[in-house]
Amino acid sequence: MSNPGAGVLAVMPLHTISEVYGESGLRERLLLEIAELPDVDRLTAALDLAADLHRNDRYGREPYLNHLLRVAIRIISHYQVRDSDLVAAGLLHDAVEDHATELAGDRPGEATAAALAELSDRFGARVAELVAAVTNPEPDPALDRHVQYREHVAANLDRAPWARIIKLSDFTDNGVGILYATGPHMHKLAVKYRPLTPIYRDLVTRPDTPLSDEVKQYILDQLDSADERFAAILARD
Repeated sequence: MSNPGAGVLAVMPLHTISEVYGESGLRERLLLEIAELPDVDRLTAALDLAADLHRNDRYGREPYLNHLLRVAIRIISHYQVRDSDLVAAGLLHDAVEDHATELAGDRPGEATAAALAELSDRFGARVAELVAAVTNPEPDPALDRHVQYREHVAANLDRAPWARIIKLSDFTDNGVGILYATGPHMHKLAVKYRPLTPIYRDLVTRPDTPLSDEVKQYILDQLDSADERFAAILARD
């Protein structure tokens, strides 16, 4: 199906774009959102890199890139943050976690550090720092993986207010969008994400989180929706 006009895409819910128009619709929406931002070429380069690194990855029923596109679009459109570094980091927020070796290429040293150095060279130190703040560590076999994940999120975002914006968009896409996940995966995600909503409520309401009060309330409402969906999914057991 061909994409609708720019005016329709600009107001259409992001998951609806995904369902009806797929990756091409989301790409077009992102290009509309970044058209007047500085460094458009840098942002399209970030999109190209994300598309290449995640070319074989899936996100439920769709290409993984769709998730990354929605995270970046939401930062601009829903959170009203017109910051090119945040948008680039949103597109690349899983690049190091999922594809460190590929991204690092021939750089010497440990893969994660080398991949972050590569991002810094290509997109600037701040983008690399933002991606580092939302990159999960290697699993510790001595810890429950969900507990480790929650502790990592709380600790890293406590001192990284700008990175909170990326993680909030990521979590909203995962949480509110959980209904688009496939059956068994939906339950696993609900178990993983439900205990995180109190952490995100705390982070979004902190005075140093660089979002307007209106946007903060919007995100709190989204977290309420996510909680309702998690509870409904887990109640099926």
